[in-house]
Amino acid sequence: MSFNTFGHMFRFTSFGESHGAAIGCVVDGCPPRIPLQAADIQKYLDKRRPGQSRFTTQRQEPDTVKILSGVFFDEASGQQVTTGTPIMLQIDNVDQRSKDYSAIKDKYRPGHAGYVYDVKYGLHDYRGGGRASARETAARVAAGGIARKIVPGLSVRGALVQMGPHQIDRTRWDWNEVDNNPFFCPDPVQAKFFEDYLDGVRKAGSSCGAVIEVVAEGVPAGLGAPVYAKLDGDLAAALMGINAVKGVEIGDGFGVAALSGEDNADEMRMGNDNKPVFLSNHAGGILGGISSGQPVVARFAVKPTSSILTPRKTVDRYGRDTDISTKGRHDPCVGIRAVPIGEAMVACVLADHYLMHRGQVGEGTAWPFKPGA
Repeated sequence: MSFNTFGHMFRFTSFGESHGAAIGCVVDGCPPRIPLQAADIQKYLDKRRPGQSRFTTQRQEPDTVKILSGVFFDEASGQQVTTGTPIMLQIDNVDQRSKDYSAIKDKYRPGHAGYVYDVKYGLHDYRGGGRASARETAARVAAGGIARKIVPGLSVRGALVQMGPHQIDRTRWDWNEVDNNPFFCPDPVQAKFFEDYLDGVRKAGSSCGAVIEVVAEGVPAGLGAPVYAKLDGDLAAALMGINAVKGVEIGDGFGVAALSGEDNADEMRMGNDNKPVFLSNHAGGILGGISSGQPVVARFAVKPTSSILTPRKTVDRYGRDTDISTKGRHDPCVGIRAVPIGEAMVACVLADHYLMHRGQVGEGTAWPFKPGA
């Protein structure tokens, strides 16, 4: 299986399977002398970690990360820092239950990747899906913990804004509420509703989808390239590469099709700091594939989990009609734990583009230009 590496200047290669001994990644391209401790990464893995509430899989994985290379104690600063060499991160698997899948090992879960794996490779790891499992995304979150430290002043935050058909009320948006409920929901009223809603879904043996919004602030203007390396194009690819994601929007996304040119225009005025002030952000902080300095806003849709108790029609790997019901430990809404994964992928793309931008234009241009220059 090829294509296990993501990024260009800042890149990582993930390894491991859901029911293997460990998962992890090797991060390459991180600049030297950046302070880095395992705790800097662990806090994001703790957000993604399974088994923290009745609304996620009860697989009990501590997801403790180990830094195996790429750091050194700097006597001048008194801190452990990156050396500029590859950083290897490892997360041990400790609570696999492969026997949960023995009854369905030859059957394809509708909506899961087992069938296409068999068609492409001639085999698939039925124990949780192997590389197709969302367990692999822990490696992405770990890499994202490093990426967040590369762009000065960068803040990347995510929130669940829709579960099933039920959306939040944006007038009640409060970032402080995101860590106060098990759904990473910024609307405290809707978070309470989601408890009863998802309890019903879980008890029915079913699943539901979700929409996640990620907002990156402190993004410098100028990241991205206008043709084949558009910042929004790379963000879309990164978010679409997350397990179970079926759609991505930047800014107002599909909503811009209903706007007039006047309404969609993000008008500008000069601010007191000699920088432009945008009067709206329909573009999601990206114009012509290049960051404008506004918050970068992206949303992605996560499909319902394919592992459900309700019997479904399928076929097996020998070409026979059959039915399937998936038992074991599964997320009734995998979109919940996709919040820190989306944050990580956005951070990795921004770190990558920041390093590419710095390599091409250095400190950038002196803007605004003087008349007649």
